[in-house]
Amino acid sequence: MVERVTITIKPDILRKIDEMIDGKAIRNRSHAVEHLLLKYLGKIDTALILAGGSKKIKSLISIHGKPILEHQINMLKKYNINNILLSIDHGYDKIKDYFGSSFSGVNITYLVEDQPLGSAGSISLARAYVNDTFVALNVDTLINPNIPEIYDFHKKQGRVATVILLTTDDPTAFGVVKMSGNRILEFIEKPKIANAPSRLVNGGLCIFEPQIFDLLPKGKLMIESLFDNLAREGQLSGYVHDGMIFDVGKDYDKAEKYWKDLS
Repeated sequence: MVERVTITIKPDILRKIDEMIDGKAIRNRSHAVEHLLLKYLGKIDTALILAGGSKKIKSLISIHGKPILEHQINMLKKYNINNILLSIDHGYDKIKDYFGSSFSGVNITYLVEDQPLGSAGSISLARAYVNDTFVALNVDTLINPNIPEIYDFHKKQGRVATVILLTTDDPTAFGVVKMSGNRILEFIEKPKIANAPSRLVNGGLCIFEPQIFDLLPKGKLMIESLFDNLAREGQLSGYVHDGMIFDVGKDYDKAEKYWKDLS
């Protein structure tokens, strides 16, 4: 449900609002004002960055001379997401030497895995620090999404989780989603092109409701299993992202060449 309101705005501010309109991410004046309100009302203030599960210290992988984690922090703080939970299983000292507990205006809390918990099991470590909607992303994913718009989409769907989806030219190399409207029904793992239900795959960023913690089994859990469980329960939405996403672990050279720094 939406309500119509009338507001008075100075001409110079209105011109700045109009400059935001691109017909895609921002469709019109009303959408631009809504976008600004969502951004500054602080709907999401916490992000969980999943950085474990590798012999490399992923957080410190350099893109344009900066650690990948620094690029992600710059993206998140653009939307007033100033509380960062970093899940790691090694490399704690080196990461903290660079970032400390406060970096570039954001607070960083380190969640250290005593034993490997998998790409989704480590989400459980955030339970004591989260009581509202939060963002989760892989540390080796470089992305610059419109988080307020995704948040609004997520809330309208009313499900526990929303995953960003990207379009791939080669669905045979990934888990491809089968959808009904905006609801993800299942992931089809590495299908033949003729059998692929879509060309949409997991883009490495999710929005979760805190109810997710009640749905996590104890111990090790991979993100694919978590998504399968959520899909079966009808609790997983898919948001198609038409911007660039770089999986630095798989395509470092492409990320180094095409990623645009945010500060």
